[in-house]
Amino acid sequence: MSSALRYGRMNYVLPIALPREKRAELAAVIRRFRTVKAVLVDEKLIRIWYVGTLPAQEIQQLAIAAVRAAKEAAITPAERLAEYRRDALVSLAGFAAVQILRKTSPELFAATKIARSLLTIFLARKFITNGIKGPLQEHQLNADTLTATAVIASVLAGKPESSLTLLTLSNGAEMLTSYAAERARTQISGLLSLDQRYVWLVENGVEKKIPVEQVHAGDTIAAHTGEKIVIDGRVLAGSAAVNQASITGESNPAMKHKDSPVYAGSVVEAGELVIEVEKVGSDTSLAHIVHLVEEAQNRKAPVQNFADQMANFLVPVSFLGAAIVYGATRDWQRVLNLLFIDFSCGLKLSTATAISAAISAAAKRGILVKGGNYIEALAETDTVVLDKTGTLTVGIPQIAFTRTAAGVDEKEMILLAASAEQHSVHPLAVAIQKYVKEHEWETPQHIDSKTIVARGMLAEVPDFETYKGGTIRVGSKKFLAENGVKDTGGIVDSSLDGKNLLYVARDKELLGVIGIEDPIRPAMKKTLNQMRRYGIDEIVMLTGDSKAVAERVAQDMDIDAYHAEILPEDKSDYVNKLKQRGTVMMVGDGINDAPALAFADVGVSLGGRQTDIAAESSAVTIHGEDPARLMEALALGRRTMRLVHQNFMATILVNSAAMLLGALGRISPLYAAVIHNTATLVVVLNSCRILKTAQPGMFARKRA
Repeated sequence: MSSALRYGRMNYVLPIALPREKRAELAAVIRRFRTVKAVLVDEKLIRIWYVGTLPAQEIQQLAIAAVRAAKEAAITPAERLAEYRRDALVSLAGFAAVQILRKTSPELFAATKIARSLLTIFLARKFITNGIKGPLQEHQLNADTLTATAVIASVLAGKPESSLTLLTLSNGAEMLTSYAAERARTQISGLLSLDQRYVWLVENGVEKKIPVEQVHAGDTIAAHTGEKIVIDGRVLAGSAAVNQASITGESNPAMKHKDSPVYAGSVVEAGELVIEVEKVGSDTSLAHIVHLVEEAQNRKAPVQNFADQMANFLVPVSFLGAAIVYGATRDWQRVLNLLFIDFSCGLKLSTATAISAAISAAAKRGILVKGGNYIEALAETDTVVLDKTGTLTVGIPQIAFTRTAAGVDEKEMILLAASAEQHSVHPLAVAIQKYVKEHEWETPQHIDSKTIVARGMLAEVPDFETYKGGTIRVGSKKFLAENGVKDTGGIVDSSLDGKNLLYVARDKELLGVIGIEDPIRPAMKKTLNQMRRYGIDEIVMLTGDSKAVAERVAQDMDIDAYHAEILPEDKSDYVNKLKQRGTVMMVGDGINDAPALAFADVGVSLGGRQTDIAAESSAVTIHGEDPARLMEALALGRRTMRLVHQNFMATILVNSAAMLLGALGRISPLYAAVIHNTATLVVVLNSCRILKTAQPGMFARKRA
């Protein structure tokens, strides 16, 4: 007990409740002080146990900074936009009043110099506060420092109305640019919003209308024509054409039948569905998309950091130019010209808006980009690495062809194989069952069946329809050879070399072979050709399949290089080697692709059957099976960076020209402010052009 008495305790009461993340950050920072032994940060209370002297002042400053940051973060975009609008209107009213006073009563105008100065300082209070904080707290001049200096200089020069012009234009431009940037950030949320508040709950065959909040996983609901689906689930009954563009970006409706998955945010365009609820609320794919988009907009691209650094570097340049002009001319008008112009707004706002707009536009097309840094990496990609199974190919084996012995029907061979494989979940067995279902045949029931590991299936099948049963073996050539089955009829010849064959035998007789292939994804070759025309230097395929299969796919797809029979860890090694000579985009869909996706400059998970670990490891997640989305992602990155570079050039050239004209006295401070704020607004609106359309091929450059 005596040792416990040696600890001092201090409590700090906070004016607002801190979010959990902020509380954890604050506690971690306070623990760095040597005398602090323990810290507990509740929502509104900080408890500190310490030994010796507590650095109370430093801790108080940390708490104040944390509260200030929490208050800033709590301001919604709508509130901030309203604040900008209010400031713009007040500035405009003040500017108009001063101009009217000047025109109608020059004597009163001259007599109210102090009042005009105080009004100007009041309207500029935020710029002055932020401008002073920059050098004092961050040890760095910022754009508000430049504006605050311009305001104070105009007041000292006896011309506060010059700053009123600046403030009116600046606040107006802030309002407009904030609106444009906010439109870029919120357009995707509006597209994905669930504006349907009720659903039809099905109980004992009767539909009952209930609020969305009362739906739980395991419930059964009905969705009718024109209604929006508000949950993730699986179809139990019915058929319908469903528009799921908000999830997959597909413009054409998808047909949904029994066992088809459906997603929140999709709309039933025609038909009716009965759906088993699997996920609701924040667990749905829709909520996941919105969360990813919002999170992605907080991850800065390198070009954004460059824009910030460039903007901060150019602020001292403006001060230096103003000092030189004042020293050479002693003309405050020319000095104000230079102080009224800054590069920061145009560079920072336009770049941030372009990246935000790109992320939102991509999400509309079913392409989730997890950060602005990946937008820039997409623009620089020159090497594309593709997994084969499930990426280049559909990932679902299918029967491509059959060959039968003389006197044996295809139906006879397929149904005997299907009977033997009836309870197998092997992909090849699934391919046979699917083929039977497509032809509307009925699989005969076997008497018994047995799995021979690494060989195939052995079953006893009775006679059925007009066909003879017997001991049926389905599997590899080696399996049949081990059991004395030989190809006496020459069914398999050299034309089938490298093909994936399933042999079917009855007793000791070979009935034929079934060719199983994983078909190439539709439009994949077209997409690869587009990539080459777009400037991709090298396309590489990685697969764990045999060299013969890999070689055939590589030849069919005109792929530059391939590596077969490789392990998942080998894929990441190949990606790292390729990164040494270029920017690599890796495309995959499975668990075995996750390491390579994580190591690539841009990891892309493609397809509706992608695994969760592949989606988490990737930088870009594409919902849907259309490989054209890959091309759209690359084109989006390049178009975004072209706009960013356009904005850079326009901002620097226009503002530099305005500064030169201002230094020469060819323009007034009013025109200097007009040029600067107009340029800022134009480059921000230029960035918003990415949002103009979301049609297929929207990001591709038009041909001449």
